Amino acid sequence: MNLNSTLHNPHLPGDSFFWAGGPVGVLLSHGWTATTAEVRLLARHLHEKGYTVSGPLLPGHGATPDALERTRWPEWTEAMTAAYHQLATRCERIFVGGESMGALLALHLASEHPEIAGILAYAPALGVPRMTSFKARLAAPFIRTVPKRTLHYDADGQWQGYKVNSIPSLLQLFQLQRQVRRRLKDIQPPLLIAQGRLDTVIDLRGVGVLYREVGSSVKELHWLEHTGHLVMLDHEIEQVTALTLNFIDRCLASDY
Repeated sequence: MNLNSTLHNPHLPGDSFFWAGGPVGVLLSHGWTATTAEVRLLARHLHEKGYTVSGPLLPGHGATPDALERTRWPEWTEAMTAAYHQLATRCERIFVGGESMGALLALHLASEHPEIAGILAYAPALGVPRMTSFKARLAAPFIRTVPKRTLHYDADGQWQGYKVNSIPSLLQLFQLQRQVRRRLKDIQPPLLIAQGRLDTVIDLRGVGVLYREVGSSVKELHWLEHTGHLVMLDHEIEQVTALTLNFIDRCLASDY
């Protein structure tokens, strides 16, 4: 199948990347149905500041919706773990983060690696609107894909990903959400949450659950008043970048 027919903005670079820099590494994961195009803008800013930055393309992504349908959630966590170990071969301290489902993968990784220096959670998809969940479970036996309702959140044509949502894969995302919720108390590294106030893709109540229930003693929640779901690409990316750099600096200086 021609990727031009399956991917929105197929011309953008969306494969895995590893940009070598200094001894502090940052691992960034894209979200569900997306590619690394989603995290590259922030990744470039971090790399320019001297950090080693890694962005894996998750299994089932950047190919076809059929490939995503065949992928199970442990394959995503395994890809993050492999990328983390690659960073650990050259970096002394590592921060992990991601957008939406990517934030869940970062949290899952941190639950298994307490030595992680900090977690960067952008629009963490700990929950989706109840109607989305209800419709997905109802449709699962009959429908494989549904067209995305809108790509209006595609900030300036910088988002790349599937034009449809895979219902079987969405059920895998729900399983990942349950796994992360069970682990919240076990997550100890410092946590930064950056969340768009205009986000209609996830259930914003899940952001509050994450902030209240996570085991991290150092945690911050920043609301972005003019941002939707794509925190790493939307209009307030300069503020997001500043928040991220400041958080990393304070974590390194305080050695939480």
